[in-house]
Amino acid sequence: MAMMGLGVFCLILSFIFEPSQIAAGGFHARFWSNFLHNAVFFTGMAFMITFVIAAFTTAYAGWYVVFKRIWEGFSLFLLPGLIMMLLIGVAVYVHFNHLYHWADTEAVATDEVLKGKSGFLNRNWYLFGTLIIVGGWLFFAKKFRALSIAEDEHGDHATNFKYHREIRKYAAIFLPIAAFTGPAMIWQWVMSVDAHWYSTLFAWYSMASWWLAACALTIMLIIYLKSKGYMEFITKEHLHDLGKFMFAFSIFWTYCWFSQYMLIWYTNNGEETIYYHTRKTEYPVLFFGNLVINFILPFLILMRNTTKRRFGTLFFSAALVFFGHWFDYFYMIKPGVLINAEEAMAHGTETGHDAAGHAVEHTASFVDGFTIPGLIELGVFLGFLAFFIYFVFNQLSKAALVPKNDPYLEESLHHEVQPYE
Repeated sequence: MAMMGLGVFCLILSFIFEPSQIAAGGFHARFWSNFLHNAVFFTGMAFMITFVIAAFTTAYAGWYVVFKRIWEGFSLFLLPGLIMMLLIGVAVYVHFNHLYHWADTEAVATDEVLKGKSGFLNRNWYLFGTLIIVGGWLFFAKKFRALSIAEDEHGDHATNFKYHREIRKYAAIFLPIAAFTGPAMIWQWVMSVDAHWYSTLFAWYSMASWWLAACALTIMLIIYLKSKGYMEFITKEHLHDLGKFMFAFSIFWTYCWFSQYMLIWYTNNGEETIYYHTRKTEYPVLFFGNLVINFILPFLILMRNTTKRRFGTLFFSAALVFFGHWFDYFYMIKPGVLINAEEAMAHGTETGHDAAGHAVEHTASFVDGFTIPGLIELGVFLGFLAFFIYFVFNQLSKAALVPKNDPYLEESLHHEVQPYE
């Protein structure tokens, strides 16, 4: 509760203390970018876990069943996530912020690139597309949860696995829907912050980041719950496999990070390379820090097999990876929002803010809350994290921690990995 209070307090501070470079515009860019950053990050984790539950169910996986209730709690966070993203959508619709340059109709009218993308990048699709798509994700998450609880209450063996077959059916339906709609939301929410830029690898890159954050938080919550006497049936074997996922996908994320950069760099296309040129030259801490936190350190720590079986080392690695991918989304969102605010300052917008007298050039100078995460940004992050954990624990309290009638429970209880010592 204290962390949530801190988060609200820091959000208020970010509304009040706008960086001097853009304060005259009245856009409250620091507040809205902090809200967007954390809302997208935690909503995305909920989506990826819903996707993974569906994938594991379709693949007949059984090893994860003993901590399935934690993931069900994660997936249901799509409800508050939907509310938060709709708040941002309404603010974009009424032009209450300037997160996205394409939301300014005057800018679109004079910009051929934005005009060409206006069929997808527009206020109606942002608001109502978010409502329909995230609402659809939430429907499937709630369906998985309801069938899982019904399976507990009525016994699946006695009903010839009726409920599990239903879960499998909905999982198979959800997978292709998620595969197409997940990237669409990423393009809308995150990539379009830099509206002139695009990358064909961006959805892979962003979804890998969501999954790694969710996997890391799962590890930390399991270790914490075990320290409190819960979930004694989860062993180092399960944590070892989660650690392997974290290790493997850290490498996959790095592959996407490098490939995206390399493919854009060697084409030398100005529209695309400006994204990396800006971040590499003006935000070197974000650019290189991203690679150090999310690849080099996890790779070196988790390379040795035994480190994935030691709770202390694994918890530290998970905390590093979790923060690292929050940092990754900061890197994706903040520079673009700052550029949009500075451009609006220079040219004025349809919001009625005549900022012509405060025109500024985009420079590489330090901007509080944008160049690197400040104390306010860290406070907002802790508040959102506390809200997420509170929500998940509340869901855990509503059902048995062990899905006793899941047909793969015995397989999960006796899951064993043969490590190379």
